[in-house]
Amino acid sequence: MNLSRRRKLSSHVETSSMNDIMFFLMLFFLIVSTMVNPNVIKLLLPNAKSSKQVMKQPITVSVDAAGAVFVNKKPTTAQGLEAELTSLIQNQQLDLPTVVLRVDASQNVQKLVDILEIGNRLKIKMVMATQAQQAAGK
Repeated sequence: MNLSRRRKLSSHVETSSMNDIMFFLMLFFLIVSTMVNPNVIKLLLPNAKSSKQVMKQPITVSVDAAGAVFVNKKPTTAQGLEAELTSLIQNQQLDLPTVVLRVDASQNVQKLVDILEIGNRLKIKMVMATQAQQAAGK
């Protein structure tokens, strides 16, 4: 009568919990990757022979509640605004310069129209910055 037991030693690593961890990591990265740039439209852009990159940085004209005029956070006068914009446009050498207008809501419309007329004379594309109603607390 042979009563000897066979003792097999098996060595292996339990990997069943690794599947759960990998699934949660993949789910985490999928969710985070969609939150990084939610308003980006993915496009496959065509190729071009020229590789010239255009660094377009808009010029910001701000008018505060006291009527002080700033060009790119640099104070200037309303009379010197046209000369300041002309020098900035010539320095940047842009084909179609863009100016972002940030005018305080308490300013009258005439101040805004004066700045728009300067932009029209200089052939500048002007964009007026506004604040959304929800962000303003209305």
